[in-house]
Amino acid sequence: MDRRRYVRYIVTLLLFFSIFCLYHPTVRCQEIINKKFSPEPPSPSTPPPHFKNGLRRTILSVALGIMTGLIGALLFACLVRSFLRYINRTPILRGPVIFSPKIDPKTLQSALANENQLLGSSSSGKYYRTVLDNGLTIAVKRLEPFSESGSPTQGKWVKRQIQQELEVLASLRDRNLMSLRAYVREHDRFSLVYDYVPSGSLEDAMNRVRENQLQLGWEFRLRIAVGVIKGLQYLHSSVPQILHYNLKPTNVMLDAQFEPRLADCGLAKLMPNFNRATSGYSAPECFQNSRYTDKSDIFSFGMILGVLLTGRDPTEPFFGEAASGGSLGQWLRHLQQAGEAREALDKSIIGEEGEEDEMLMAVRIAVVCLSDLPAERPSSDELVHMLTQLHSF
Repeated sequence: MDRRRYVRYIVTLLLFFSIFCLYHPTVRCQEIINKKFSPEPPSPSTPPPHFKNGLRRTILSVALGIMTGLIGALLFACLVRSFLRYINRTPILRGPVIFSPKIDPKTLQSALANENQLLGSSSSGKYYRTVLDNGLTIAVKRLEPFSESGSPTQGKWVKRQIQQELEVLASLRDRNLMSLRAYVREHDRFSLVYDYVPSGSLEDAMNRVRENQLQLGWEFRLRIAVGVIKGLQYLHSSVPQILHYNLKPTNVMLDAQFEPRLADCGLAKLMPNFNRATSGYSAPECFQNSRYTDKSDIFSFGMILGVLLTGRDPTEPFFGEAASGGSLGQWLRHLQQAGEAREALDKSIIGEEGEEDEMLMAVRIAVVCLSDLPAERPSSDELVHMLTQLHSF
């Protein structure tokens, strides 16, 4: 900040100096011309015949000097501004950019060069598990290669834009977000480094629930829902606002206490050709006009809440049939309006009466989040209040 203030001070002085240099010689030259070519002054007893003309020439000279100075100063300011933009623009970095003191750049590069365990893949890239020399286990997401078919200048612009977005994502710090620890730019792709979460994703946990390999009670499911919406609240309240773009169970990681952490936050913005309507968790407006807002994130959250309540996968063939209304959201809305919301609940979590009342209220919240009209969906702030009122957190 001090460096920028100093540069602005120097630029201001240069502007005033340029105005003075351009203005003063103009006026001075005009005075010399007037003296040289003006006729002999009349006698004191008679009024000067060309007094008015001389005054006009003087005023014109001053005006021309000011205009010349202003134009020169404007051109000079444009040159200085272009120069400052050039020296302050984001450089295209190669190799690791580290945000965590636990990660050594050389160790990270050597680890990425080795064979790593594949954890999963998505439309934006693949996740790997790797261990650094110091014993730290990390998760690495290798983004899909970006196209460099355009001009070299356009390719550099894309790389700078991605780096700027990664710097913003690395600054995010919240207990319900996966923090970006480092990134590595290779020739045509980026590798992103996160903390490794051994418990896997919410998708993994719900698949185990469906196969009767895991018991996940309502208290844990509600805790997951609250953590997810608090993560969204943090993103939506950031300045500038950050959208997730691709919220779904595979991007909700769970720690050992089933505390959720949102992964892949904002990655869709880094991919120039990324299709934001990529799953059954995407809002209707993403398919209709490719418009994405914070209310689109809310729709995706409503789908996750619906999965936690019903235990069902939105991609099941049942939700493609007319009997269900064509989607999980339409099915929940139909049962809610018919007063049969209890039929939608996962039978494995129906227990005490107090919990059942909470679940039925959560069904109402999910239905509102899944409204076809974005304006009818609540904000993340409102949802945090709604869900935390259901249970004490």
